[in-house]
Amino acid sequence: MTTTDFQLERDAFGRLVLTDAEGGRHAGVVPVRAFPLTAPDHGLSLVGPDGRELVWVEHIAELPAPMRELLAQDLAARDFAPTLHKLHKVSSFGVPSTWQVSTDRGETSFVLKAEEDIRRLEGGALLITSAHGLQFRIPDAKALDRASRKLLERFL
Repeated sequence: MTTTDFQLERDAFGRLVLTDAEGGRHAGVVPVRAFPLTAPDHGLSLVGPDGRELVWVEHIAELPAPMRELLAQDLAARDFAPTLHKLHKVSSFGVPSTWQVSTDRGETSFVLKAEEDIRRLEGGALLITSAHGLQFRIPDAKALDRASRKLLERFL
């Protein structure tokens, strides 16, 4: 199926419903990004409730605006990863340690249980996973303030 061979809408329960080219309706469709961190707008699979791919979308921008809006709402909930702007304090330089930080969603604290929970990504970006599984993004570690970089470097 191409990006023009299907329609998307929400049903009365708030679920995404995909109508394919043959008129088949698939309720409970879930959008899944192929590369959520490195290429979030390229490669999107629309997966049915049985876990099978129904549609592959090469570029989200090729979809009509109403479809993009529906998908953006679901993806925002699925891909929740606050952007870390500043490290205020770290309880210890060993792990586990509690980090007090500022994010684009406000002030918070989390526990880093292992140094392996800090992943390096392309372009100097980092992905930090808390002990509870919440992921925090740092788009460019070099763009952090000096005090934050100094705290972070103790764990890299």
